[in-house]
Amino acid sequence: VRNEGDGTFTVGISEHAQELLGDMVFVELPEVGDEVDAGEDCAVAESVKAASDIYAPISGEIVAINEEHED
Repeated sequence: VRNEGDGTFTVGISEHAQELLGDMVFVELPEVGDEVDAGEDCAVAESVKAASDIYAPISGEIVAINEEHED
C-alpha cells in the first residue's frame, strides 16, 4: 500500500508474490466505483502455478485500476 499524499492509496501485490505466482494468465480486477472493506476479497490473480484471491488491505472506493491488466 502506497500513500499518494492526496487522499488516495495505490494497492498491489508485492514483488515477492509476483515471483511466487510466475506468469499471469488471468487477472480479475474490481470495477472503478466499487466499495471494498479491509479483508474482503476484491480481485483474483491466476497464474500458471495457482489461482489466488486478492484481499483488500484497506477499506475505500476504487477510483482507478491498472488498465494493462484488464485484457
